[in-house]
Amino acid sequence: MMMNWNGYRDQLLARVGDLAKLSPDVVRGLQTLDGAGAKTGHLDGKTHELIALAVAVTTRCDGCIAVHTQAAVRHGASREEIAEALGVAIALNAGAAVTYSARVLDAYAALEQA
Repeated sequence: MMMNWNGYRDQLLARVGDLAKLSPDVVRGLQTLDGAGAKTGHLDGKTHELIALAVAVTTRCDGCIAVHTQAAVRHGASREEIAEALGVAIALNAGAAVTYSARVLDAYAALEQA
């Protein structure tokens, strides 16, 4: 069964609101970080959200996926543009696996030399 992303996003944001009441500085700090990148104005909102979606996939953050998919659509991102951004995330995840596989082989070689 597919996840109810709209319901999940609403529930998540409600819980974040609860956290903001309990620990306002933490949530305010996150909001500051989230907005800091956009302040330079070098990337448009759609590009920013496409990057956020690719990062959300690589960090496996369902909340980020729910929030940034909605934001990407609000900024005019098409399904095709989102798919292309996700393709970049997939390629980088595979590339990271290759890179870290090389590190495992290096660690193994270090054991052989010890």
